[in-house]
Amino acid sequence: MSIDDLLERAAELKSELVAFGQGPRFARRLDTVLFEAADDDGFLDEGTAILAMDYFMLQRRLSDGRTVLERFVAGRRPPLSDDEREMLLGWHDVIEGCFEVRRFDGDAVLLHNLIDDLVYRVYSNMGRKGFAKIRAGTFVVGRIVPLHPATDAWMVTGTYTPYPKSARRQIAAAAAQQLTTHPELLRRNPAMLQKAWEIQAEHRADFIDQVGTDLIVLPPQEAQDTLREHYRRQRERALANLDTKTTKRKAKASPPPEQLRLREDMLTADTIGLIYDEVEGLNHYRDFGRLDALFADPTLARDRTRLTQLREYLDDDSVSPLAIRWLVQRHPDNADRVFRTLLRKPGFSWARDGEDLLRRRKKTHFDREPLPSISTVGERLAELLQ
Repeated sequence: MSIDDLLERAAELKSELVAFGQGPRFARRLDTVLFEAADDDGFLDEGTAILAMDYFMLQRRLSDGRTVLERFVAGRRPPLSDDEREMLLGWHDVIEGCFEVRRFDGDAVLLHNLIDDLVYRVYSNMGRKGFAKIRAGTFVVGRIVPLHPATDAWMVTGTYTPYPKSARRQIAAAAAQQLTTHPELLRRNPAMLQKAWEIQAEHRADFIDQVGTDLIVLPPQEAQDTLREHYRRQRERALANLDTKTTKRKAKASPPPEQLRLREDMLTADTIGLIYDEVEGLNHYRDFGRLDALFADPTLARDRTRLTQLREYLDDDSVSPLAIRWLVQRHPDNADRVFRTLLRKPGFSWARDGEDLLRRRKKTHFDREPLPSISTVGERLAELLQ
């Protein structure tokens, strides 16, 4: 099928999908999504509502683990052709981007995603008039999906928000913030992802040079000071690599590492464990020293508070399996005794049962693709940030 034919068919099927997703069987779930998208006063503008519904249909997992899109594809009558099924299921691959408009090419527009530093050829199922609000050199924030896996074409989904050239710093800041909070967005650009791994390795080596090890247990204030010094060193290194005095002056105007402050619950802890892992990067763990002492001397399990804390480490999804693995690695001969007491299972063996335990209690961590904790920015985004 030609691009025009694919766009026409995509428009027809998207209309059917929207009607299906707005049906009574999904009404309660859709209401929840729209409520979550509203502002603090309960107001929801049309554009935000459209994006929320698009997310609901393409990405939100229902109670059976499927999306509305998957249910539509499976239940549509008459059944979809294999080619149509392939096209629709490809819409799960949503890119939410901050784009700079490069130029128009026929009915398509070339959009440079400032987040992953890649250029996408994007169409609208409304044709060229779907891009009436944008011009070359302006910016767009929105969502795109593959038109069909057999092409390199992409299609706008939901709606988009255009911005003038004068909004470049606002858009650049938004793109940088997305990269900071979601480093997985780099996965589309292998070169940027590899660079992020390299930078993380450099930072880890510098941390080890600073403190002498990749795991250190400190009182809260010392842990905070150690983190501040680490980030100060990285900031100085970054400034040294910048090209111009103007750029350095602007960078120095940003909040310095000296303002870094741990959360109050961290500052009131007995100790904090700082671990710079090769994969997961730099993490800090509350009261790590108490658990380290427990694994060093399992008789301390008589203090039920230590077992309670270990159970919290095990059950809290925000705590990576890394912390528990490090405790076991530091005291391998005592791991069985500690977990037998915690789980009340006399036959527990960490060598045999440990990974299964972590997979059951921390499933989401095993479902994630390993990614660096550090993000890199492309050349164009770096220019806009400067």
